[in-house]
Amino acid sequence: MTTVVKIGGARAVDPAGALADVASLREDGESVAVVHGGSTAVDETLERLGIEPEYVETPSGVVGRFTDAETMEVFEMVFGHLNTQLVAGLQSQGVDAVGLNGVDGKLLYGPRKSAVRVMEDGTRKIKRGDHSGTIKQVNADLLETLFADGYTPVASPPMAGKDDEEVVPVNTDADRSAAHIAGAVGATLVLLTDVEGIYEDPDDPETLIESVETADDWGGLEDAAEGFMERKVMAIEEAIEGGAEEVVVADANADDPILSALDGGGTHVYASALSDTADGHADTTEEDSQ
Repeated sequence: MTTVVKIGGARAVDPAGALADVASLREDGESVAVVHGGSTAVDETLERLGIEPEYVETPSGVVGRFTDAETMEVFEMVFGHLNTQLVAGLQSQGVDAVGLNGVDGKLLYGPRKSAVRVMEDGTRKIKRGDHSGTIKQVNADLLETLFADGYTPVASPPMAGKDDEEVVPVNTDADRSAAHIAGAVGATLVLLTDVEGIYEDPDDPETLIESVETADDWGGLEDAAEGFMERKVMAIEEAIEGGAEEVVVADANADDPILSALDGGGTHVYASALSDTADGHADTTEEDSQ
């Protein structure tokens, strides 16, 4: 069994429990890849440097980061630091972890989007100078080689963006990076975040959606997702369309967060829920990393 775990970048997420669970899964002989976000740390670093983080809304209503050249430099610095910290944490647990970003070996590869469509004051506009990209390829062979040799990859944005004849690092969403990786290696995807899962009423944890198995269930999930959960639903769809059989959204701060998620905790979405639904988010943007 292969599991891909995405550890969220929200301030409220403590990765310690997830790292211990990765060690447990590895001891049981399972292959695990970790993908991490870091948007909060990027914003905090930008603010310390006196740079105002910039977010934009797309015509489809998705809010994401606009990554100019200066922000991209900070993004690379912060994600490199976070990656190293997670690798060191896993090494401390006895896991032979290897840090990667999407540029390494073209792990995550696709076209750079230098211009994005945004809504400003109710008007559609084109905003240029963005450093974001759309994932079109995953180097699954690289991951499978690492698994076969006993390593645990720890991956993150940026991705390798094709810009004319050059390859440049560009921003992409961490949830959807994890989704593409899980699909490429046929893994179960566990999206860890700072809540228990996806709720029918976003303000009421008692309305947790536990299982999504049919097209009707999927429609209800899409209707329930608001705010940052909209990106989680996009990631779920892309993971299953890419080849994952199951995606779980669960609480990163629960006891044994990964093990409990795999044992039934959180919101479980199965491939059957999308078997007769149309593509819903093929043209959405990927400006932010959660």
